Amino acid sequence: LPFYNSEEERKHGREQKLRREKFLAELTQAVAQNFLLEGKHEDAIPAALHSLKFSISVHSSNAVELVPAYLILAEAGLGLGHLIQAEEYLSQAQWIILKNSHCSNAIQSDFHRNLGLLHAAKGNFEDSLYHLANDIYFSSCAFGTNHMAASGGYFHMANVFFRQNRMDIADSLYTEVMNKTGLFKSHLMS
Repeated sequence: LPFYNSEEERKHGREQKLRREKFLAELTQAVAQNFLLEGKHEDAIPAALHSLKFSISVHSSNAVELVPAYLILAEAGLGLGHLIQAEEYLSQAQWIILKNSHCSNAIQSDFHRNLGLLHAAKGNFEDSLYHLANDIYFSSCAFGTNHMAASGGYFHMANVFFRQNRMDIADSLYTEVMNKTGLFKSHLMS
């Protein structure tokens, strides 16, 4: 650490350090998210851990800003089949969400989607459907009922119904996904 001669220099140094750590938290979170989108779950973990570390340093260990990093870590764990690890990260995220009443609908949507996927992977289909329904609710609150963000919840619910061999419901949900993505594409073109 650099040596500062005055309180003003120390304050300026702390502010610069805080800005750097905030930037690094956001950058490493974006990198981790990109790795997940590419299906590189193992590569997402170090970036998400760095994002978590910098976010803790900037905010605190119970701040809602940590939840996205925990959700990325949980999603990476799910992608690798490490269900216990994913469940631990989701528990950390849930604890923070419960302690912070100002958690956004988008974050709650992501949380319930991951929890629904965890329960589906464990074969707990009723719990999975409950959380995926909450995902749809919160994404609709955050983005609107016709937004493409809700289509992920519908898609995962359809997959659960498909695994239960309830094809009529699965087909109707797959159709809903197609309608939402079609609306989104037509909205982009206009």
